[in-house]
Amino acid sequence: MRYSTAERDRSVYVSGRGSTADAPRARARHRSSRPVHPVRAFVRMVLAFAVVAALGIVIVSRIEHVSGNRGLPLSDAAVIREQASEKHLDPALIAGVIYAETKFDPRPSSAGALGLMQILPSTAQYIAHLSGGTAFTTGDLATPKINVAYGSWYLRYLLDHYEGNEMLAVAAYNGGLANVDAWVAKAREAGKTLSVSEIPFPETQAYVQKVMRAQAEYRAVYSRQLGL
Repeated sequence: MRYSTAERDRSVYVSGRGSTADAPRARARHRSSRPVHPVRAFVRMVLAFAVVAALGIVIVSRIEHVSGNRGLPLSDAAVIREQASEKHLDPALIAGVIYAETKFDPRPSSAGALGLMQILPSTAQYIAHLSGGTAFTTGDLATPKINVAYGSWYLRYLLDHYEGNEMLAVAAYNGGLANVDAWVAKAREAGKTLSVSEIPFPETQAYVQKVMRAQAEYRAVYSRQLGL
């Protein structure tokens, strides 16, 4: 004759066959067959959802970390979003310039440029003068918020100067406003517009290509972090 597991355990305990150590196990198995209380079931469901959500956050963070390891780092995203909003800039453009300048590792350059966007103290003084800033010190450029604010202000200034042409603005950020003005004027005299391939400085030409490529990649990879 076959018994169910619960019946077999109960018969062993009640009849006295078997050791007293069998009793707790028998009672435990018997209790497990009882229906789960609705409140407990709800709590378990909530906890399960919480675990799934936590795992999702970990996975997203891991994906972002892997993206950085593949050569597309990102830091100070909140600062970039804030400055892009204030200066009416594409946050991916700011990120692209930072990538081309420092790859988000703000070590001073051999020329003395500082911070994420590699701003020369003389350029920062000029920006402070144009923007009405009076309390600027060179040491401020080490602070990401101030550095990105100054670099973004200058990008906005260059974009306005070139009527929204991002390529010319980026070229001037690297090659200098006076140089780009001269190249544009020469191209106009020849009846055409300046293209990337016609930028006479190889370094600036490569810089523009790098920024434009990075801008597109940041839009694709970090759209959520940059608020796009």
